Amino acid sequence: MNKSFLIIVLSILLFACQFSTPQKAPVKAAPTSAADSNPSTRSQNVIIETSSFYFPKGKGRKVWIYLPPGYESSTKRFPVLYMHDGQNVFDSATSYVGEWEVDETLNTLAGEGWQVPIVVAINHGNEERVNELSPWAHEKYPEVVGKAYAEFIINQVKPKIDAKYRTLPGASDTSIMGSSLGGLISHYMLVAYPDTFGKAAMFSPSFWFSQQAFTFAESNPVPSTHRLLFIAGSEEGEQMINDMNSMVNLHLAQQHPQSNLYSTAIAGGQHNETFWKQQFAFAVKWLGIVRQNND
Repeated sequence: MNKSFLIIVLSILLFACQFSTPQKAPVKAAPTSAADSNPSTRSQNVIIETSSFYFPKGKGRKVWIYLPPGYESSTKRFPVLYMHDGQNVFDSATSYVGEWEVDETLNTLAGEGWQVPIVVAINHGNEERVNELSPWAHEKYPEVVGKAYAEFIINQVKPKIDAKYRTLPGASDTSIMGSSLGGLISHYMLVAYPDTFGKAAMFSPSFWFSQQAFTFAESNPVPSTHRLLFIAGSEEGEQMINDMNSMVNLHLAQQHPQSNLYSTAIAGGQHNETFWKQQFAFAVKWLGIVRQNND
């Protein structure tokens, strides 16, 4: 067998092996669904209920319920904080531009020895959000249903929460909180229903939406025992700050105790969830919604 023949045989064998070698399976592409690209960040102690709450009539409304750590193993009763725009409160998977991280913040505070509340966050109605979060019409939004939304929380959500969970149902232990239009409706609900809500936090409240917010508050002074907190950011515009200060001055003119009224404009603060998230822990501490265990 000559050298040339061996070279030809080896070439044929190498050529055959090239096609018989198993090929690697293609790399599977990463999932592109919303659920995979934006996974849930909701804590395990946040429950979602959709079967018990209906607004408007006949339409189910998702409600998120945060239970304090150790709730299941205790017999204690807890204050309750009601919040609007539930999509943005606990979960980045459902938030518009970021969540408030209320569950993470309260779990951390509980680990540091604070008594934390039950939190009930009601989803907004998507395209109906603006109409739901104002009791007074605006020229661009004449079909508002804010009063009905407030009554939905008071007459449907709160009684069911109080019946199912170990709550402290009185006004002194029931708070309301929201941002932007959620701040507007929170202020309205404290003023309109002082027998139900004893504390309110208004972040970046949209008092520009209706001048009636001022006339209504002027005609309905808040009980001196009730606590109000107002926070806005310097980057939200001059009207935001001026309107907030005007409402604060109105309450002060009614002789509301300064010890139960807090307001500030924070340098650099913008109209977004990141800013409101940063203010949450201070707000619940100042309002007394969370308390030291020895209180």
